[in-house]
Amino acid sequence: MNQDSLAQGEQAPLVPFELKQDAFGVWVLELTDGSVHSPVVVVRAFPVSHPLTGFSVLNRQGHELVWVDDIQTIGEAQRHALLHAVGEREFMPEIERLERVSGFIAPCTWFVQTNRGPARLLLKGEEDIRRMSSQTWLVTDAHGVQYLIRDLNRLDRHSRKLLDRFF
Repeated sequence: MNQDSLAQGEQAPLVPFELKQDAFGVWVLELTDGSVHSPVVVVRAFPVSHPLTGFSVLNRQGHELVWVDDIQTIGEAQRHALLHAVGEREFMPEIERLERVSGFIAPCTWFVQTNRGPARLLLKGEEDIRRMSSQTWLVTDAHGVQYLIRDLNRLDRHSRKLLDRFF
C-alpha cells in the first residue's frame, strides 16, 4: 500500500495477530477477532533448511492458531516477538570450529567452538552425523542435543580436515 492511498483516508492493513509476553513471561496471542490465547508456543516448520519461513503458533493442546508462511510479511514488532518466542524454545548451537577429536572411530569425543561457547560432544556412532544438504550437517551428541553445521565452507581448514576423516 502506498502513502497516497493512506493519505486519502484508507487504513493500513490490520496485523492478523499480536504476540506478546504477559507480566509473568508467558506468551499470549491476541487475534483480530478479539480472542486471546494463553499460553502459546511458537515453533518453526523448517528450522535448518528455511529458518525464516514456516512459523506456527500453537495453543496448549497443540492446535495451530496462526501460521506465518514468511516472516517478512508481518510487521517489525510481530517479527521480533515471533523470533524471540521461538528463540526461547529452540536450542540448536551452531558449530563454528572443531578444535580436536579424541579419535576417528565412534564412540569419540569432539571438542568444538559453537555460537554459544565451547562444547564437548560425545558421538555414539557415525549415524549421529547427518547430512541435511551438501553444506549443512546435523550432529547429535549422546545426550540428544543437536548441533548444526550450517555451512561447511565457512568452517576453517582444520575443522574441514577433521570432518573429512569421518566420511
